[in-house]
Amino acid sequence: MKTKYYVIGTLAAAIGGFFISGVSGPGVAYTGSKEGFRPVPYKDIGGVPTVAFGNTVHPDGRKVKMTDPPVSKKQGLEYLKAHYAKDAPVFNKSLQGIKLSQDEYDLYADFSYQFGQGNWSKSQMLKNLKTGQYTQACKSLMKYKYAAGRDCSIRSSNCYGVYLRQVERYDKCMGANS
Repeated sequence: MKTKYYVIGTLAAAIGGFFISGVSGPGVAYTGSKEGFRPVPYKDIGGVPTVAFGNTVHPDGRKVKMTDPPVSKKQGLEYLKAHYAKDAPVFNKSLQGIKLSQDEYDLYADFSYQFGQGNWSKSQMLKNLKTGQYTQACKSLMKYKYAAGRDCSIRSSNCYGVYLRQVERYDKCMGANS
């Protein structure tokens, strides 16, 4: 089992010494690799204008529009980092009193990036983490296999990558808790 720490921004982290401050470099790289990079705005599976590494908003908070100019890969990486930085206070607060390994933090942050803060905050994963049921939290990841009403575990649904990403998260999560 990997060493678990409290998340920064919580009282326990302030008292405890060692803590997780945010998504690691490898965690950002993982999200970027799974989202894929597109320099020109496109519509995601839900029909939302998106650019770079799955970004639906610019770092300044403006929504992406189909008429926006292309972005470079370097700009896209800054968009991704800005998104994680913007979401960190709310995400970290949701983890108050929960010890996680960096791998767990990264994979749950990646989940929140893909499915949104709202889905994270009401997820079974978070409920299980709050009661110390780490393995059950990992298993709960597999409930999120849908995109735009499609079951992504079915290859012909044209969203199989969503399902494979969940399987990868599940495997990482179980590895961190065995």
